[in-house]
Amino acid sequence: MRKLWLLFAQSAAITLGVLLSIGVIHPEWLQRFTAGDEKSQVVTINQAERSAARPATAISFSGAAKQAMPAVVNIFTSKEVKNRRQPFMDDPLFRRFFGDRFDEEEQQQQSSLGSGVIVSQQGFILTNHHVVEAADEIQVALADGRDVPAKLVGADPETDLAVLRVDLKNLPAMTFGSSDNIKIGDVVLAIGNPFGVGQTVTMGIVSAVGRSHLGINTFENFIQTDAAINPGNSGGALIDVSGHLIGINSAIYSRSGGNQGIGFTIPVSLAKNIMEQIIQKGVVTRGWIGVEVQDVTPELADSFNLGAQQGALIAGILRNAPADKADIHTGDVVVDIAGKPVTDSSELLNLISGLPPGKPAKIKIIRAQKAMIVEVNIGTRPKQQTERN
Repeated sequence: MRKLWLLFAQSAAITLGVLLSIGVIHPEWLQRFTAGDEKSQVVTINQAERSAARPATAISFSGAAKQAMPAVVNIFTSKEVKNRRQPFMDDPLFRRFFGDRFDEEEQQQQSSLGSGVIVSQQGFILTNHHVVEAADEIQVALADGRDVPAKLVGADPETDLAVLRVDLKNLPAMTFGSSDNIKIGDVVLAIGNPFGVGQTVTMGIVSAVGRSHLGINTFENFIQTDAAINPGNSGGALIDVSGHLIGINSAIYSRSGGNQGIGFTIPVSLAKNIMEQIIQKGVVTRGWIGVEVQDVTPELADSFNLGAQQGALIAGILRNAPADKADIHTGDVVVDIAGKPVTDSSELLNLISGLPPGKPAKIKIIRAQKAMIVEVNIGTRPKQQTERN
């Protein structure tokens, strides 16, 4: 028994010595030996179930996006533009010596892109005027992959809105929401085709409402949002968290040409009114009284004893215009139109444009620090020619 114990002890000592020698001379042999055990081990991780519901604190707007996205389309336009072959022809001195012999023009195709919103199953699409302005061809790409030509039904440059129509039926139409009830801080989603990369959804909040005096359109009452809006988003949808349309994305404020968190959207209440007039009559009819106005400054408010800085100062009147016939004078301050207060010159323009032509309206003015009411027969606003860069 003692001999067996000595034999075992000697064998263990020899084995241990051999392992120590291997560890010193060839340590990689031991690493290969132990690696086999590591590979055979099973690593356990925590995997969420695919059907697991989100916790109550998680917020997702996928439902709103899923509801609205089929009704947002991509719009591609092309038009022919004429360019001079020789830029030197713009130089008067060059033309003086060489005349018009080099004054040749070449035609080029210019393409642009934007977005639009399907507003009815009958194929009507609402977009921006500047997206389709002067286009020779308009192509619409639907969310389901179909590409179809579109025709321009009508446009209103003064609000930058246009209506197209495609020859398709049973289209997924957008559900209209209310832009009158939105509040600063409400979450909104912008859907469009930025830079032509394809349909994209971005999220933000309502930063401001009733934005005007921006010099973008003649009639301005924008919703401001910080949802990312980039070139190609024009004409796309701004929706609420229920997936309902609250505005048409129109413009951005940017020094670089890309999104900087200041986007402007035409409220759906205004867009719906313009759209219905274009579809029903082909044109937009607005009220007009023929005046030039400016905002009331604090100095003017003191001078006219208004008590508050509000109203619009009549700076000029067109001869024989409705305001001239109603005996409105330069220097009058308009403070109320048809029972609605006038806060500034932009509000006056919007209120007058909303009145039906051919019908009288009562306008409250302040003249020589005395309030008085005049009745004006509203005229039809002349068609305006606007240009956009």
